[in-house]
Amino acid sequence: MEQKNHGSHVIVLPYPSQGHINPLLQFAKHLASKGVKATLATTHYTVKTHGIYGAPFFTNSASVCSIFCRVHHGVVRLPMKEEELPLMMRGMPPMNLVDLPSFVQAPESNPAYLAMQLTQYSNLDKADWVFGNSFEELEGQVVKNVWELWPGKLIGPMIPSAYLDQRIEDDKGYGASLWKPLSSECAKWLETKSSQSVIYVSFGSMVSLTEEQMEEMAWGLKGSNLDFIWVVRESEITKLPSEFIDLTTSGKGLIVTWCNQLEMLAHEAIGCFVTHCGWNSTLEGLGLGVPMVGVPKWADQLTNAKFIEEIWGVGVRAKGDEKGIVRREELMGRLKEVMGGERSVEIRKNACKWKELAKEAISEGGSSDKSIDEFVEHLKCGNEK
Repeated sequence: MEQKNHGSHVIVLPYPSQGHINPLLQFAKHLASKGVKATLATTHYTVKTHGIYGAPFFTNSASVCSIFCRVHHGVVRLPMKEEELPLMMRGMPPMNLVDLPSFVQAPESNPAYLAMQLTQYSNLDKADWVFGNSFEELEGQVVKNVWELWPGKLIGPMIPSAYLDQRIEDDKGYGASLWKPLSSECAKWLETKSSQSVIYVSFGSMVSLTEEQMEEMAWGLKGSNLDFIWVVRESEITKLPSEFIDLTTSGKGLIVTWCNQLEMLAHEAIGCFVTHCGWNSTLEGLGLGVPMVGVPKWADQLTNAKFIEEIWGVGVRAKGDEKGIVRREELMGRLKEVMGGERSVEIRKNACKWKELAKEAISEGGSSDKSIDEFVEHLKCGNEK
């Protein structure tokens, strides 16, 4: 992509977990493609402990070059040591020992203050706007001030361009992964399966199922007699029944510790997505037109599952018992409903409809594209004054 002269600079400051990094990184790509300099700020811990695959990292903006799908933006690392972590983050598993520096949670934390702090750590250009997402009260405090500067507008879905409008060159993935994908193994296995015959199962990067729930899921998948690919994090593998793991040698199932979810959902062999209904996964299912079986656990997942079944009509929710466990019989029933039951035709029809609506929104002239254009124009006008 041809580099442009950038009159405006935006810093995106995501909570450093996969589900928070991805959408803000995509937003940065869209801004960069429209001539705005966008910098992703993350922590030393995220980079050093996990690494972010597919992109070089630089410690200051003097090294900004074409990265992440060849759009012009850079990455700055923020200082982060374990002893600097907020109390709420200490004592958690190592993969979650990441958070924004303590100044992000300070009472004076607002866009102007954050921009000032960030530019002190490097030779970053002055920021016109700072975008962040977190679980902190900071967001509520900042929104009150920001709303006076710029009214809220809907954008998205923030999915790599290759799967929707294809307007950002080489934008085939998020460009940042806290785990190394196993795409080749997954893709090779899927090539042996017929169209819309495989169940793809993934509960994201943070949801941890109990051993009892894992066992019920395992035997529910086996009882469905359908081919499946199940993403089980390495830390969760020991929760699976040993005899169930032997099924992978029969060709009916494949268990992997991680893979490229977008590539999986886009594959013609995938017929159903069993998901925890996290917002990113929900948008990916909608954007790629894949029917879903929701198994929500907490937070917005419950609301998202309700929309999947009752509002959008693109799937069903597997309901838990009095202990909150989705039993094998319940899972088998919901899989049958989506993969070949009476509702399956209507569900697939709705899934295709929402796929087209997602593409329309993000494409040139679509609702999301217009909102981003309006913000970019606002930035340009502000810099001209």
